[in-house]
Amino acid sequence: NSQVVLTAVDQPQHYGVAELDNEGRIKQLVEKPRNPVSNLALVGIYMFDPNVFRAVNAIKPSWRGELEITDAIQWLVENGYAVHPYIHRGWWIDTGKPIDMLEANNRVLAELAHHVEGYVDRDSKVDHLVTVERGAEIINSVIRGPAIIGEDARIINSYVGPFTSIFHHTVVEESEIEHSIVLDHSRIVGIPSRIEDSIIGRDVEITYSPIKPKAYKMTLGDHSKVGLL
Repeated sequence: NSQVVLTAVDQPQHYGVAELDNEGRIKQLVEKPRNPVSNLALVGIYMFDPNVFRAVNAIKPSWRGELEITDAIQWLVENGYAVHPYIHRGWWIDTGKPIDMLEANNRVLAELAHHVEGYVDRDSKVDHLVTVERGAEIINSVIRGPAIIGEDARIINSYVGPFTSIFHHTVVEESEIEHSIVLDHSRIVGIPSRIEDSIIGRDVEITYSPIKPKAYKMTLGDHSKVGLL
């Protein structure tokens, strides 16, 4: 009736955890247990038949006021429905924080089979670990891999450093960026300092503004250290 993907983790108390019986079937699921009975965490990939709606209608909200997917799966187990585990043995990252998304991006870029289908002019330098997709243009720029430049993106008079993903229809002009993710239809133009360790959403425009007064707006946690120029 369903299948869930599990993987071994170092700190199972931070995840939904599955306990298997002697035959490798799911016996119990616990959300963020204080004393985990196994290190097999739910990775967030599930396959269900329509019986999952019976489970959802039968369970009650948790202490967080939400219907928990682990409770729905546990209901299926307790009511005789087949829930098959699949144990993923490759790498997996819980992308709940920006730094985790960047780390996942690093790993994907490192494993890609890179190719160049777009246009690279004679004044540009593009590493062999760079993908330039169809319709993209690299003009008088340096691209160091691993990196990917999406379809119809334009990199002009710029530097794109390692572990950077530029999505389609995005423009980077007169700027430098590395170890970052930039989603589609965004523009980064004329930024005097290098952008690093950043995640930039869709249809975002980042430009240099000489207008004064200048101000910094920040939300900083305890024991932070910030250097400003």
